Amino acid sequence: MSGVRIARLMGCALTAFGLGCAQPAEQAAEAATDQAAAAPNRQAEFGRFPDREFIRRNLAQLDWQPLEGNALGVERVILEGDPSKPGYYLTVNRFPPGVMSRPHFHAEERWGLVVKGTWYTGEGDEFTPSNTVPLTPGDYMRHPAGGAHFDGALDEEVLVAIGGYGPSGTTVIDGGDLFTRSK
Repeated sequence: MSGVRIARLMGCALTAFGLGCAQPAEQAAEAATDQAAAAPNRQAEFGRFPDREFIRRNLAQLDWQPLEGNALGVERVILEGDPSKPGYYLTVNRFPPGVMSRPHFHAEERWGLVVKGTWYTGEGDEFTPSNTVPLTPGDYMRHPAGGAHFDGALDEEVLVAIGGYGPSGTTVIDGGDLFTRSK
């Protein structure tokens, strides 16, 4: 996948995660116009705008780290925030071919956007890779707080952008390892 395509998908992910959910086009345009009219001139007020720096990340050049509790090669890079602390975070998880998470849940809601590959997603507390829903680049999924699920890769490497509000935690339904072979 080209760097330009990854950058576009990450931009979509940031937009989706930042807004929480989509609005119809007319409502979004009207809300943006209302906000612009009501917004103070922050540059004049503070002498500069924005008050946070721009951040750019290239996935090919980032330091991927093994995700906790696995020996099967699942890795993560943190793009924004820190999942272990209060506040917004955005990560990208990399699943090697043939590796999935086992049934688990998170206390907080999380949002996922597929960046590369086909991400196979299942619901419930029974691990059934053959009974999953495939999501491809650009597809989105919300994990509701407390919702048991499992997900990962079958035949190819998968990259998934995951956002939420920390502190984040994972509870494996049967208390075992989080990751396993999908085949």
